[in-house]
Amino acid sequence: MTDSAEEKSPPQGALSLLQPLRQPTFRNLIVADVVSDIGTFMQSVGAAWLMVSLHAGPIYVALTQTASSLPYFLFAIPAGSAGDILDRRKLVLATETWMTFIALLLAVLTLGGFMSPWILLALTFALSAGDAFETPTWRAILPELVSKDDLAAASALNGIEFNLARAVGPALAGLVIAAAGVAAAFVVNFLSFFGVIFVVAKWKRPVRKQTSPPETFSGATVAAIRYVRHSPAILTVVVRTGAVMFFSSALFALLPTVARSVNESAIGYGVLLGCFGTGAIAGAFIMQVARARWSDEIIVSAGVGILGLVIILMAGLHQLNTLAPVMLVGGAAWVVFISLINALLQNLAPDWVRARVLAIFILVYQGSFALGSAVWGGVAQRAGIGIALVAAGIGTIATIGMVLFARLPSSTADLTPWNHWRMPVVVKEDEGELQEGPVLVTVTYSVNPDRKSEFVGAMQELGRIRRRDGAYRWGIYHDTEDAHKYLEIFLVRSWAEHERQHERQTKADREIELRLQSYLTGDTLVHHLIYAHSKES
Repeated sequence: MTDSAEEKSPPQGALSLLQPLRQPTFRNLIVADVVSDIGTFMQSVGAAWLMVSLHAGPIYVALTQTASSLPYFLFAIPAGSAGDILDRRKLVLATETWMTFIALLLAVLTLGGFMSPWILLALTFALSAGDAFETPTWRAILPELVSKDDLAAASALNGIEFNLARAVGPALAGLVIAAAGVAAAFVVNFLSFFGVIFVVAKWKRPVRKQTSPPETFSGATVAAIRYVRHSPAILTVVVRTGAVMFFSSALFALLPTVARSVNESAIGYGVLLGCFGTGAIAGAFIMQVARARWSDEIIVSAGVGILGLVIILMAGLHQLNTLAPVMLVGGAAWVVFISLINALLQNLAPDWVRARVLAIFILVYQGSFALGSAVWGGVAQRAGIGIALVAAGIGTIATIGMVLFARLPSSTADLTPWNHWRMPVVVKEDEGELQEGPVLVTVTYSVNPDRKSEFVGAMQELGRIRRRDGAYRWGIYHDTEDAHKYLEIFLVRSWAEHERQHERQTKADREIELRLQSYLTGDTLVHHLIYAHSKES
């Protein structure tokens, strides 16, 4: 017990791993979440098996995975914005209620014998739509339930909970389906939502005071896209994840068909998914040992390579007893990849935009998953499952080559807010115009003649930060009458957005500003200008 806890959270001891469970809301929620996730995995197994039982082709089976993944692609960005703007407790309750209703409808239609492939796809999509809208908010509430010191342990417990459900849910689904039919699995999923709804309904979420003006829905969405666009490190993580997900989606999309070819009972499919989940739990601990010896880049690349080999081996193995251990290895490789990528991304995004960055990550992750599932299902339909799996496995391994031009970034940056700018005094008669915008900010620099080229290079880095944090236009200009003078300008949509811009700089940005200061021969001069709107009607 002690060794496992230390591996999951290296800086803390065994007791630290259990520390978050002392918080009643977190403890109750994680227990309810285990039940809910087991029900979700049972529903996924039931949907895939029902599609096969309806005598639909491989393309329909693969589209079941697409229907589960596509909502994350469609709703990720608005869901992330909603999670940062709306009351998170009420949002979770609304989405849980929606999913409960869809789960009930799915069970009733199956029990009544009214199910068809297209109805199953539609209801699977509707169920995932609720989860897609909830996911960014669900991840964002964790810091509200436990203290900052307990976040790492809480995240580890969440990972163990999810993979425990991944191991138990599919196996339990196989037994339930074999004994009572697919509808019984759907009924269990319907009942599994009530624990989460009860715990969240009882949660007394404290009211948080905002120090800056609240963001609008559209403004928050634009800010998220802008932040990711001007963050090269985050873009690297997102693009590499998308590439791996496109090819590796074949494992999940075609596994139901592979399972049926080796064992006509639903138990076989449940066993294979259970092995995958069990391997994922083991992989979480193996990952901690590996990180003590190798870099994240090496570990992620190794995990992706092993995952690709597992997909290729699936094409040639036709016995349940040989596929099962391969699924164990696949689960371990999968969790190594996805856990490190998730941890890296969360360390690269500051608090104010983390939910939205995660939402964009989910968009790419699930969008690639949905597209890949459809593509590999189509290839299997036309060329055979074996060819589809081999091609997808080779493609998965080939993504390792992206390290040559998109190496994973370091996650050591200090993202603590660094609000060092002085807010200017605004005269009373200008207060009304502040709400209309835009705002022009100018900064005058006096530069050492011998350091001009270095100054301009550093200013390009600062310009990326300005755009990332709120500026929609930026530029650096040289004074033709004074060779030492440079003028930086940037435009912000509103005064409220400029106030938020003050809070968005982090201590990691301090290095660039300190470097710029070393190139100067005097103080900087800052001016804030408000657009002069006409008073005429």
